Amino acid sequence: MASSLLALLDDITTLLDDVAALTKAAATKTSGIMGDDLALNAEQVSGFAAARELPVVWGVAKGSLVNKVILVPAALLLSAFAPAAIQPVLMIGGLFLCFEGVEKLAHKWLHRADAHEDQLEALAPEMDLVAFEKDKIKGAVRTDFVLSAEIVVIALGTLTGRSLAEQAAVLAIIGVAATVFVYGLVAGIVKLDDLGLKLVKSGTKANVSTGRLILLAAPKMMRTLAIVGTAAMFTVGGGIVVHGIHPVAEFFEHLKERVHEVSGVLSTITGIVLDGAFGVVAGAACVVVFELGKKLFGTRASSPA
Repeated sequence: MASSLLALLDDITTLLDDVAALTKAAATKTSGIMGDDLALNAEQVSGFAAARELPVVWGVAKGSLVNKVILVPAALLLSAFAPAAIQPVLMIGGLFLCFEGVEKLAHKWLHRADAHEDQLEALAPEMDLVAFEKDKIKGAVRTDFVLSAEIVVIALGTLTGRSLAEQAAVLAIIGVAATVFVYGLVAGIVKLDDLGLKLVKSGTKANVSTGRLILLAAPKMMRTLAIVGTAAMFTVGGGIVVHGIHPVAEFFEHLKERVHEVSGVLSTITGIVLDGAFGVVAGAACVVVFELGKKLFGTRASSPA
C-alpha cells in the first residue's frame, strides 16, 4: 500500500515537472500575442469615468475567462477529431480582426448617421451609460475571443505528441495566466492617472514631481496604445490569414529571407509590415463585401412584396 502511494506521488511529481516545462515553452511561444492582447484591450477599455475603469476591466477579464473555458475544450476536441479545421477557424478569426480594424479606422465615413446620433446621445442627460458600458465590454470580449483562440492554438502546437492530461493542464494554466497577466497590466495602465493625481496631492516634493510626470505621460501612453492596438489588429489578423494561404506565406517568407541577408532586425520589421499591409487589404475587402451585402439585403427587405 505504501509503495503504491509513493509510486503515485512520484508519477504526479513527474507529471507536474513535465507540465511546468511545457507551460514555460508554450508561454514563450505565445508571449507576442499576449503583448498584442494587452495593447488592444488597454485601448478598448479606456475612456470611462475613473470610478468605472476597474469594473469595466473586471467585466472584460471575466469574459476572457469564459472565452478560455470555451476555447480550451474546443481546441482539444478539434485537435483530437478534426485537426484540419483549426486553420480555417483561425483564418475566420483573423479576418474578423482585420474587419474590425478597418471598421474602426473608417467608422466616421461608414457610419455618419450613427456618429451624428452618438453625438446627440452624448449631449443628452438621459444617455444610457450602462448600455454603453455593456456594449464596450461585449466588443472587447469579442476581440479577446479571437486573440485567446490564437493563444490556445499556438500553445497547443507546442504539445504535439503529449498526453491529453498534459495538454489540458498546460492550456488551462496558459489560459488563466494570460488573462491575469494581460488584464492585471491593463488595470494598472488605466489607473496610472489616478496614481499620478494621488502623488501630486501628497505634497511631498519628490512625489509631486513623479506624479506630474505620470500625469503627463499617461495620456500619451494611452494614445500610443490606441495606435498600437489598432495596428495589432492588422498584424495579428493579417498574419493568421497569410499563414493559411500558402502561396502568399511562401512569397512573404522569401522576401523576409532576402531582407535577412542585409539585417535580421529589418527582416522582422518587414514581416510585421507585410502582415499588417495584408491585414489592411483583407479587412478593407471584408468591409466592402459587408457594406454591399447590407445595402443589398437591406434594400430587398425594405422593398414591397
